[in-house]
Amino acid sequence: MKTLVISMLLASTGIVVPTGAFAAPAQVAAQVPAAAVQAAPATIHYRSMTIDGVKMFYREAGPADGPVLLLLHGFPTSSHMFRNLIPLLADRYHVIAPDYPGYGESDAPDHRQFNYSFGHYADMVDTLMGRIGAQRYAMYVMDYGAPVGYRLAIKHPDRVSGLIVQNGNAYEEGLGAFWDPIKAYWKSGSAKDREAQGWLVGLDATKFQYQDGVSDLSRISPDNWVHDQALLDRPGNKDIQLDLFYDYRTNLPLYPAFQAFFRERKPPTLIVWGKNDKIFPEAGAHPYLRDLPDAEMHILDTGHFALEDKLDVMAPMIRDFLDRKVAPR
Repeated sequence: MKTLVISMLLASTGIVVPTGAFAAPAQVAAQVPAAAVQAAPATIHYRSMTIDGVKMFYREAGPADGPVLLLLHGFPTSSHMFRNLIPLLADRYHVIAPDYPGYGESDAPDHRQFNYSFGHYADMVDTLMGRIGAQRYAMYVMDYGAPVGYRLAIKHPDRVSGLIVQNGNAYEEGLGAFWDPIKAYWKSGSAKDREAQGWLVGLDATKFQYQDGVSDLSRISPDNWVHDQALLDRPGNKDIQLDLFYDYRTNLPLYPAFQAFFRERKPPTLIVWGKNDKIFPEAGAHPYLRDLPDAEMHILDTGHFALEDKLDVMAPMIRDFLDRKVAPR
């Protein structure tokens, strides 16, 4: 029976094992076409590291000595948003995708006992990368990942080998009408304005972020909002998210520093932006060209979580950009 199964598997790659024969592993390996070996999916490791007393989860794949790519997720998801992209890059790139505390598989301590802020997140990611031994890395930044990544960039500008920007803001133009109620909360800090943002952690808002602006909803897996909402609904998580909505205001005064980093360091940059996103609309993409005139920009007909329906378009762009601009052979 074992011989029959192995023969069937090998036949699917064009290798024929005579009936009654059983090839040794070395003989089989010698006959496997190179294309079949290259098509093997990357192994993804699911790890965690204790930083500031909190378990920080991260996905890691690819060769340990390969060029490093740091993937920084947005709200309300986690490294889960990169689950399909990672295997397409990990044959050559050392890919690291953490979950911030309060998201994904990382710990979510009570908001009264832990500093949920973008500055703290950037410091924790910095610690993670230092312990892993990543001294230089390209960054994919999206949504919340932009201020986390850009804070890291201005802290260690010499470490950034490139940027992939997907609906991640660094300019006032990128904060449109969607942000008006949140800006009111920033201004008042009142309990009333805080509670008014509570709808953003509900199921309707989570589904909206995945579905709005997408032309073919059959390409969007319901697993996304089921996964994210289950984590948002954990006891105490609403307050974590409201703390972060309020802390987002601290990113705006840093926009000039982010922009100065772009101008002075001119990291190779790929901008791949969903034009139908109401949270970080297309208006936030074009100002990057003021400071990064050589950036490669692609505006796609999709919404907030562009990887969910445009992976087939984005992955080749990302791979080509990395191979040409970040780590040419």
